Amino acid sequence: MHFVVIGRDKDASLRLRLRAEHLEFIADRQAAIIYSGPLLEDGRMVGSLFLFDLPDRAALDAALADDPYFREELFETVEVFETRRMVPESEPGALRREAERARAAFSG
Repeated sequence: MHFVVIGRDKDASLRLRLRAEHLEFIADRQAAIIYSGPLLEDGRMVGSLFLFDLPDRAALDAALADDPYFREELFETVEVFETRRMVPESEPGALRREAERARAAFSG
């Protein structure tokens, strides 16, 4: 199951203090992460975006609980969404089949 996690910082100095510990933590847990990186505004880090591949929400919550950014409450807000891969296609024609399902659902 794929999860998108978006965290908006509440304190830039806290991010800087925790950054090395967070990066070391993530370095040992990359297998569950599809993509991760800072959110930037005018070149300044203001948050983080994560895309995880984990079995369920309980596994996500466990992973986040140990991350220094989450453990030390860096984020003012955290949004979590389930998602599924659409692009790039997991197999040729997947987008066209999904378009046909959407068309059929809309028309009837």
